[in-house]
Amino acid sequence: MSNNDVIVSLDIGTSKVRVIIGEVANGSINIIGVGSSESEGIRKGAIVDIDQTVQSIRNAVDHAERMVGIQISEVYVGISGNHIGLQTSHGVVAVSNEDREIGEEDIERVLQAARVIALPPEREIVGVVPQQYLVDGLEGIQDPRGMIGVRLEVEATIITGAKTAIHNLRRVVEKAGLQVADLVLMSLGAGTMTLSKDEKMIGTVLADIGAGATTISVFENGTLAVTSTLPIGGEFISNDISIGLHTQLENAEKIKLKFSCASVADSASDQVFKVPRIGSNVEKEFSQVDLANIIEPRVREMIQLIRAEAARMGYSDPLGGFVLTGGTMSMPGMLSVAQEELATSVRIAAPDYIGVRDPSYTSGVGIIIFLTKSFRTRSAAAPKKTVAKKAQSKQSGWFERFKNWLSELI
Repeated sequence: MSNNDVIVSLDIGTSKVRVIIGEVANGSINIIGVGSSESEGIRKGAIVDIDQTVQSIRNAVDHAERMVGIQISEVYVGISGNHIGLQTSHGVVAVSNEDREIGEEDIERVLQAARVIALPPEREIVGVVPQQYLVDGLEGIQDPRGMIGVRLEVEATIITGAKTAIHNLRRVVEKAGLQVADLVLMSLGAGTMTLSKDEKMIGTVLADIGAGATTISVFENGTLAVTSTLPIGGEFISNDISIGLHTQLENAEKIKLKFSCASVADSASDQVFKVPRIGSNVEKEFSQVDLANIIEPRVREMIQLIRAEAARMGYSDPLGGFVLTGGTMSMPGMLSVAQEELATSVRIAAPDYIGVRDPSYTSGVGIIIFLTKSFRTRSAAAPKKTVAKKAQSKQSGWFERFKNWLSELI
């Protein structure tokens, strides 16, 4: 692994904290380690308890380190939430080389020029995503390195966020003993992984449905056009199960993970389970149909809210349809309900890597893919920023442990 780059992503979600280790070798990505832990101190995607969140991060990191036998010191952290804003910007610089050949330094300078925008004191720039470069007025250039010109311009999207949320996010990661290499907008990561080039061009709505929040992102003309976050997610379904079956929330969550089905039509009446009831020592028996009758109305409401939010953003009937991902989409029957409610092309997206073939890993894996493509575009030989601090091997045989971990999953 010493000859390859390692990228470690950190996804701090409402229900789980996930650490994913990706090894980049000759342009291809291998997921070599995954760590997860129960998320404490997070409510609806926002940090509400620093110490609990720090412990959750440490648990997830320890899990990943033990699995692969490396020490993680630097991570790329996913960021999302309603405080995120997008705005366009334009940067212009003169090419510095005497022979007028555009180099890496010119690209860095023009991106810095694009960052010079007026911002309220409570907001901060998270990142800059170049949409196209212009060389002496020639448009549509994706990579101007090596071209000859006098004037270099960039049209870029500036990602901004609330300083309080950004600083708290950085603080919990640093208190967990990790360095923050950079913050990455999770919508960009998820979009890079789940959407094709054509889907990004014609206009597609990507909805990432997590436990406590749903992030809706619209990609058009090859770029992220707008993003929004709704305070709805899988937790609502668990609460409904808890109330409907008159059981504790902890039991409701376990029942949801094991027996749930989002569609009454797809549920099985012969699949039964017993539920401990609040205020009683007697367990009551229910079927999957009973459970689906509780879940389906809530799922339909969530999909309707996603459709309404997409319409509010000006995309009531996107040409590319809807792409759904996130942990909640793992529930059987979700696709059929979404297709009925959205009445357009709908599909569920998940990573296609061993060990992470589940929609809940989309954001974490997407961050790694997005960074790999960004570094490849900016500098094929050596990125300006280290992809990840090299993790030193603690012990040999990490591949054997990885195989053992996969066999336990299976």
